[in-house]
Amino acid sequence: MALVVAGVLLLGGGEEPYVARIGDAAPTGPTDGDVAAVVAALGRAIDAHDPATAAALGVDPTAGERLAQLARNADAADLGVSLRLLDRIGGVAPDGTVAVSTEVRWRYRGVDRAEARAEMQVQVRGAPGAGATVVTVGGGDLATPIWAAGPISVSAEGGVLVVAQQPRDPAGYLPLARRAVPQVAAVVSGWSRSFVLEVPADAAALESTLDVEPGYYTQIAAVTGSPDGVNSATSPIHILLNPEVFDGLGTAARQVVLTHELAHLATRAPRSGSPLWLIEGFADYVALRDTTLPLATTARQIAARVRADGVPRALPSAADFDTRGPHLGAVYEGAWLLCVTIADRAGQDGLVALYDAVDAGADPARALRRAAGWSEAQLLGAWQQRLRSLPGAG
Repeated sequence: MALVVAGVLLLGGGEEPYVARIGDAAPTGPTDGDVAAVVAALGRAIDAHDPATAAALGVDPTAGERLAQLARNADAADLGVSLRLLDRIGGVAPDGTVAVSTEVRWRYRGVDRAEARAEMQVQVRGAPGAGATVVTVGGGDLATPIWAAGPISVSAEGGVLVVAQQPRDPAGYLPLARRAVPQVAAVVSGWSRSFVLEVPADAAALESTLDVEPGYYTQIAAVTGSPDGVNSATSPIHILLNPEVFDGLGTAARQVVLTHELAHLATRAPRSGSPLWLIEGFADYVALRDTTLPLATTARQIAARVRADGVPRALPSAADFDTRGPHLGAVYEGAWLLCVTIADRAGQDGLVALYDAVDAGADPARALRRAAGWSEAQLLGAWQQRLRSLPGAG
């Protein structure tokens, strides 16, 4: 029934009053209690790996099939999930649909020791007293975990779980992930040697998974961090690929990237307060430790920068590692050669000792002095000399 509200504006002198018509009554949609109930029920159905129960919560067969797929995804990856209503997003659509933010918690039970947590959008439809059903899950301006974004495929072996959004094939990534384990274990001790590798469908799906702005990972082949994008002390740490970049690399380069990221995971680098040149350089040291690739390949970009602009006048800063920077590859190569320079001076054990000490909170300059007997100025000078001697730098 239309609702008309009259507003009277007296314009004086016998004028007729102005009547403002304020459209139809706003739709009310489902109650908060009904929304909370259907959101929690969906979480239970996914957690129980129950496609039929999940499908029954959909607003129509198409939505039901999407919800059933979430439960099948959970079953394939042995996923534990819970959902809880947080708040409404915006108003109610004319058909009674409302978007809400939910707290989603999830854990790959065979690998993760802790839950990831994020805010995820869910759209629900209903009317007061009529209950509620689910329209869509994910999307909007909130995070969408890879398992909630569509069908997935899973491969697992030896403690390594690869979860890939279709049409990506997880079997193609598993051998590279498995080969990275002994490479990292040869340098880094005390980690579990089991991990999750997630492969979104494309760069946009990666950014949606981590809830970052579009274009943030355009240049990045892979990233290590919490799948909820938070990197809190209680979040799990996964490796996530950007297949648009990663799949375009050669076999050797793909192996280097995965070993680099696994070194980050093994050292829990996303939670470290160490300088980025040490974090990134150490990971490349691990990844390139036994490489047979020539310096003309592994240091090509930094050599070109030295030839064009001369050697850097300072150690790399955090700003140099901006993922959208114009010379990001050269920065990474320079950080790697910094760690190689330290290892040449102090040995691998000395480099590891430096990394561990700084990661534990030691002052970098003092830790460098203890590990290598150098001041930061001496390290800078030795690094600059190494850069000048690179093939193609002169």
